[in-house]
Amino acid sequence: MSEQGIIERVAVRPGMAQQLHRGAKGLLRFTRTQPLGTVGMAICVLALIMGTFAPWVARYDPNKGDSLERLQAPSAKYWFGTDALGRDLYSRIVAGARISLYVAFFSIAIGTAVGYLLGMVSGYLGGKVDLILERLVDAMLAFPAILLALALVSVLGAGLDKVILAISITFLPRAARVSRGVVLSVKENVYVDACRVIGASNLRIMLRHVLPNSLAPFLILASLALGTAILTEASLSYLGLGVPPPHASWGRELSGSAQSFALVAPWLMIFPGIAIMMVVLAFNVFGDSLRDVWDPRLRGS
Repeated sequence: MSEQGIIERVAVRPGMAQQLHRGAKGLLRFTRTQPLGTVGMAICVLALIMGTFAPWVARYDPNKGDSLERLQAPSAKYWFGTDALGRDLYSRIVAGARISLYVAFFSIAIGTAVGYLLGMVSGYLGGKVDLILERLVDAMLAFPAILLALALVSVLGAGLDKVILAISITFLPRAARVSRGVVLSVKENVYVDACRVIGASNLRIMLRHVLPNSLAPFLILASLALGTAILTEASLSYLGLGVPPPHASWGRELSGSAQSFALVAPWLMIFPGIAIMMVVLAFNVFGDSLRDVWDPRLRGS
């Protein structure tokens, strides 16, 4: 290895170690000051692990049924019981976690990212651009999110990618509205004026200075919106407009046989409902904790 490479490695290692140390201290501070947020974060991580390693976490094939094992009550063999087709409900919920989290993360990533960029352009440029984009956002906000998602899925058709696109569009105007408010505050700072004085372009100022200094609200919004996205996907699947069968989905588990056998097999509604409630509540609590930590106005409260 050359002398230049050795110098670079020696110079980089302390910086990486310092960042890791700061990250560990930040995590310990978060667990100490936000106990509810820590519990929510742990549930979120557990759900992510279950969804990522679903084929290994599930005990049986979630799509394979056995007519001789229909509507079996929870037992040592079937932890959450079986459904009307003899499929293991625990394996269906684990497989549904992968679908629900996949839809939620991609829809939030697309919707909030595009909305945040539109809000940043609207707030920074102002004038006619701001007027046109804000009227478009107002028109989209006039529709309730679930009704807008239903309309979009009805037009686009069933399918995983269609559901992701429909849910992402419902989050776009909210992200744009939050981004615009943050950018209107950030662009008044002195360092932005200094960049204009030295001749920096608007694109460079937005990407190099405005965007990095407005990321905290973006991350908070995304974490809070994840729970809503999971609930929206479950609602669409419950109405038969979400992920098509035979793929498992938490909302689909609540519809169909769960309604027909509610009295004789209540576990068909109890366990999927608990899964939806716990994960949505965990993401909401975790997002609230991030807001309390990153929002300077709430640090002293």
